Amino acid sequence: MKGPELLRPGKSRLVFFGGKGGVGKTTCALATALRWAREDPDAPLLLVSTDPAHSLADCLAGGSPPRNLHVEEPDAAAELAAFRARHGDQLHEIGRRGTFLDDSDIDRFLSLSLPGLDELMAVLALSRQLSAGHYRTVLVDTAPSGHTLRLLAMPPAMRQWLDLLDTLSAKHRYMKEVFHGSYAPDAPDRFILDLAAELETLEQLLRDPDRCRFVPIALAETLVLEETLDLVRALHAAGIATPELIINRLHPDHPCPTCRAVRAEQSECLARYASALQGIGYLWGLPVQPQEPRGIKALAEFWDEVTPIDRSFDFLSSSPATAQLPVRVAAPGPYPGPDQRLLIFCGKGGVGKTTLACATALHIAATEPHRRTLLFSSDPAHSLSDCLRVPVGAPVGPKPVALSQGLAVMEVDAQAELAAMRSAYSQELRSFFTRLSSNLDFTFDRRVMEQLLDFAPPGIDEIAALARALVFLREGDYDRFVLDAAPSGHLIRLLELPGLLDDWLQAMFELLLKYKDTLGVPRFGRRLVQLSKDLKFLRGLLRNRDQAGLVLVAIPTALALQESRDLVAACRAAGLQLQHLFLNLLTPAGRLGCAHRLTPNGECPRCAAQARRDKTLAETFQATFPATPQTRIYRGDPPRGLAALTTLGAAGFRSDK
Repeated sequence: MKGPELLRPGKSRLVFFGGKGGVGKTTCALATALRWAREDPDAPLLLVSTDPAHSLADCLAGGSPPRNLHVEEPDAAAELAAFRARHGDQLHEIGRRGTFLDDSDIDRFLSLSLPGLDELMAVLALSRQLSAGHYRTVLVDTAPSGHTLRLLAMPPAMRQWLDLLDTLSAKHRYMKEVFHGSYAPDAPDRFILDLAAELETLEQLLRDPDRCRFVPIALAETLVLEETLDLVRALHAAGIATPELIINRLHPDHPCPTCRAVRAEQSECLARYASALQGIGYLWGLPVQPQEPRGIKALAEFWDEVTPIDRSFDFLSSSPATAQLPVRVAAPGPYPGPDQRLLIFCGKGGVGKTTLACATALHIAATEPHRRTLLFSSDPAHSLSDCLRVPVGAPVGPKPVALSQGLAVMEVDAQAELAAMRSAYSQELRSFFTRLSSNLDFTFDRRVMEQLLDFAPPGIDEIAALARALVFLREGDYDRFVLDAAPSGHLIRLLELPGLLDDWLQAMFELLLKYKDTLGVPRFGRRLVQLSKDLKFLRGLLRNRDQAGLVLVAIPTALALQESRDLVAACRAAGLQLQHLFLNLLTPAGRLGCAHRLTPNGECPRCAAQARRDKTLAETFQATFPATPQTRIYRGDPPRGLAALTTLGAAGFRSDK
């Protein structure tokens, strides 16, 4: 093959670009769309972003795409509002039909955010566009892996919601047949059937390799490949084709110590995952760009240097072994204050949040072993275990596991937490209806009440998981809590959830109180009361600037700068203040002591140019967040193991506490 198949427009109608945050998904998607539009100017194309933190416009840098390419950054909340406006009457009518609950009870739950519907609306809209023939192909710039997997799991979740709507209508249909002898489907029934048909069409499209493909984008880094392979396995389990994998930002064969060190690390990493990569069709490599690929011209040239990757990965091994290149840290920041209880590490995907969260937690534990610290991940694609790379006596999971003196680590499966809540509620409800009467048939009412949790807002699983960890902080089991947060867009949604969940909990409390003599689920009620207390504790903690703080991790790119601005603004709106900025992966500049392809000053021209750009962007970061201490971390061998991470953590903070 002369180049990736994805560069040749063919039968594929829907093409996803995905992977871990920060690997270049947006760049690859936009560069591919521009290439297709240029090669076939009569073919209408649509490029959309499903990432809550959109960056297509930033990547275009003010440039205008060709007339046959429509670029869109949809507002998922607006899609949901439009859905409600179009179908509010049908939803209201369905709600009136089903149970002993009255109109106001059902209407209130229907008015709350439906589970994943805002995200799914965007993908359903794409399916409709393709079915209507408005575009030959739709290309999708997806959110980071964990968010994307949740999105692709939405059709089955949506079926649960439709099942609830159908259950609400089932009693109405049954009564009509009993008393009138027949029943003809009406508008609410057609609404349910039409939406179910749309979901079926979407699922068929996703599982058709001739019409749909997913292009994973990765870097030759351990954490990235781990997450990418997990994503590929999940996609294959869902029947979604991944015929090609792009390895982005491969370093050149050059005597520069930085280039050599990174290249050797990339070669070792790819060789380590050679067997796992065998299950993917074609592997393609893209070199690291001398400049950040932004704007129409740079994007038009982006694919010019793509090359096939030999699965032996010998092409990366031409450079002889070199001495290690240590990570260098400049301008360490202030050590967390004595009252600091919660540190949230946040930022764009792929900037090093997990590494720096682990390093900071280890440093805190080493500095204050008498205090207890809990390191926790709220990212759906957990990577604490991969980053720490040490056996800790038991798998890292939903219970704190001791890592070192004064430090424990914890990862919670958010969806499992919600499933446990559903199961406990359903068991208690079934027991109640069984005791209620053996002579009365409450089949329809029981099914509706069992499915009522399907109206819980999206993200209740993550809040439940976070609350499970925060209970250790509230009850004094731990003194400090270091949170490795999900990438920017996901964190913004997480910070918005407490208010939304308050509304849902209030609706549930009013329902349980209203029917306290009819509906007996006391254990579930107590669990909701506890969740409400957990939310109150979380919101109070986030608004206390002495006890909670935001640690922003960024890299020196224009896209990361823009996303950092948006993230910090959203966090401030939630009452959370920025306390520290780690600017990671800056390029070190210096003399090389040899004359092979160097600048007159004896520097690697690629690294020298990158170092100058990094310096300019670091100054822009400082001007953007002038009151925030900014620690600069220069690229070197990735810190591995507890000792290296502890050393990095110590270098990132001033020694005076």
